Amino acid sequence: MHHAATSALKYGLAMVSCAVVALVTLHVARPAAESNASPIYGVTIPAGYRDWQLIAVNQLKTDKVDQLRAQLGNDIAIKAFKEGTIPFPDGAIIAALHWKRTPSQDNDKVLVEAFPGAESFVVDSAVNVQFMVKDSKKYAATGGWGFGDFKEGKPGDEALHKACFGCHAPAKAHDYVFAHYAPKP
Repeated sequence: MHHAATSALKYGLAMVSCAVVALVTLHVARPAAESNASPIYGVTIPAGYRDWQLIAVNQLKTDKVDQLRAQLGNDIAIKAFKEGTIPFPDGAIIAALHWKRTPSQDNDKVLVEAFPGAESFVVDSAVNVQFMVKDSKKYAATGGWGFGDFKEGKPGDEALHKACFGCHAPAKAHDYVFAHYAPKP
């Protein structure tokens, strides 16, 4: 009986050891480049963000960029926008969806009678999605905001993320947020 118990214990310990080695190997073998979190901030793409409410839409046009953009907010962000709460409360998340803008000949054909000479534009391919996550303690060095920039579900590199806060600095008076809540039509 004693020999059977000792054998069972040794077998059990061997199985646990193998499981631990396998888990450690899986964790260590996964390269950091495959992380779904943004460098510096650790922001990930929030589940269900496409179902968030609309904050605003805009167009960015330069000699190199022609984009249509939409900003969405989680419930905490939307409440803050509606109430004019500045600074935004912790837990607020703002998503910025960016697409290339393209002319729509199909829309132009339909709209020609009602709007002669008008040009219609629609979204084309996706450029990226960006997130601002408010956590005043965790991101104290960057105005309380953490940033994430993703293309095809993958975070951009560290150099891209180092530029996030500097880009938002001009909007300091609005808690580093460019978007303003669009009025009801």
